[in-house]
Amino acid sequence: MTKDNVLDFKKPEPFVDDPLTDVLRTGARKLLTEALEAEIEDFLSHYRDLRDHQDRQRVVRNGYLPEREIQTGIGPVAVKVPRARDRNPNHESGPLRFTSSLLPPYLRKTKSMEELIPWLYLKGISTSDFTEALAAILGTDAPGLSPSTISRLKDIWEKDLEDWQKRDLSHKRYVYIWADGIYCNVRMEDRQCLLVIIGATEDGTKELLALESGFRESELSWTALLMDLKHRGLTTPPKLAIGDGALGFWKALSKVYHTTRWQRCWVHKTANIMNYLPKSLQAKAKANLKQIWMAPTKEEAQKSFDAFLSLYEAKYPKAAQCLAKDREVLLTFYDFPAEHWIHIRTTNPIESTFSTVRLRTAKVRSCFSSKTVLTMAFKLCQCAQKRWQRLYGYRKLGKVISGIRFVDGVEEMRNAA
Repeated sequence: MTKDNVLDFKKPEPFVDDPLTDVLRTGARKLLTEALEAEIEDFLSHYRDLRDHQDRQRVVRNGYLPEREIQTGIGPVAVKVPRARDRNPNHESGPLRFTSSLLPPYLRKTKSMEELIPWLYLKGISTSDFTEALAAILGTDAPGLSPSTISRLKDIWEKDLEDWQKRDLSHKRYVYIWADGIYCNVRMEDRQCLLVIIGATEDGTKELLALESGFRESELSWTALLMDLKHRGLTTPPKLAIGDGALGFWKALSKVYHTTRWQRCWVHKTANIMNYLPKSLQAKAKANLKQIWMAPTKEEAQKSFDAFLSLYEAKYPKAAQCLAKDREVLLTFYDFPAEHWIHIRTTNPIESTFSTVRLRTAKVRSCFSSKTVLTMAFKLCQCAQKRWQRLYGYRKLGKVISGIRFVDGVEEMRNAA
């Protein structure tokens, strides 16, 4: 490889002030100062009638605390917090102290910066590279943003995960659930995978329902996870579960929520069928499979289903058998509202979210503990959950819950009319 073909990865240039940034920071400092002055004036007016033992106003202004810099998205902003003095601190009710709600004691970073730090780590910046990365954003002097911050944050994240895994679910109901086992490309202590369940609530909102590490995708691991959900209050079975062909999940689901119907993921099924076909035929085979799950009625889907089998079963019997064995559970979605089909035909909510997890773990080659991977996945899911799409036609979830029957995505009574 010639020198011209080698990318020169240099250290990031230090943060350079510019006139616009100076104007923004000056404006931010002015607004913050005005807000702090309004806060202390409100505090003083609240206690204006209080007198000390010499009949003087008990609470008065007392200058400012030492200036400190707050790290923000536009760089450091210097500010002085006003201070108040209680002339009768030994009062039986205790001393009166002014504490700003905008700038609590010891605050050094805005909330946006607090969120920036975990995102940098989760997106692939290692702890040893944090100083350089933050210097490029905030300048060379960034107090409180050292690599040790990440170590403290990881401890906090682990505690958040533990609390979340123990939360009460008795007040929740999930109409649909998506389940999948995710493997990350990192060296771990054991051959484990992440067991993930996302649920759709009665108002169509998608939520991360369960996240746990399991041994492969075994029936025992899935059963333990589902039983834990049930013990924490999720006693009402979901109406439909969407997943891939992992037998462990479906066997466990039959034991814990035996009335929940099954929908096999068409994306996983298509990939499985392609494994039995030569590359020269895969594009056409995918188009033929798409005709099945895109058919407007179940009857037309059945015809396309039979056409695929007759076309491939003679020369590629394994591909045909892979499709035929799951005929019923691949077409379950026709018994639910048509508006929901785009959501319930695949496990895409999980796949799209965990592509970020795979990206992060691919950048780190060191050995991970299962707890570290699980914690990292949990925080990424929390961030991604804010952008998850609400179910189309979510108002029809009430009809699904009440047991109204749908035929080809339409209420049965409409067909009868």
